[in-house]
Amino acid sequence: MRPRRAHGGAGTESPLFGEGKSTMTERPEFQFVTAAACRDARVDNCPQVALNVPGVVALRDSKRPDTIVTMTPADWATLTAAIKGGEFDLSA
Repeated sequence: MRPRRAHGGAGTESPLFGEGKSTMTERPEFQFVTAAACRDARVDNCPQVALNVPGVVALRDSKRPDTIVTMTPADWATLTAAIKGGEFDLSA
């Protein structure tokens, strides 16, 4: 699984949404959602996910909303299965 950055600032290469310079007009309008546990005003570092663009899953950190990582739905399924299976559990 190789995530792709859809937008990381002016002049960033965008392998998913066109060649050359990435601009706001090239990027689809992602509609990000946050888990209910992260809607507490005291929590400010939550992952946000957008599933509204066909064939693309977009992720970003609520603290750095300008940096967006994209992947295919198949890669998203692999990632979430690995997370649920404890593959990234750092407490072990």
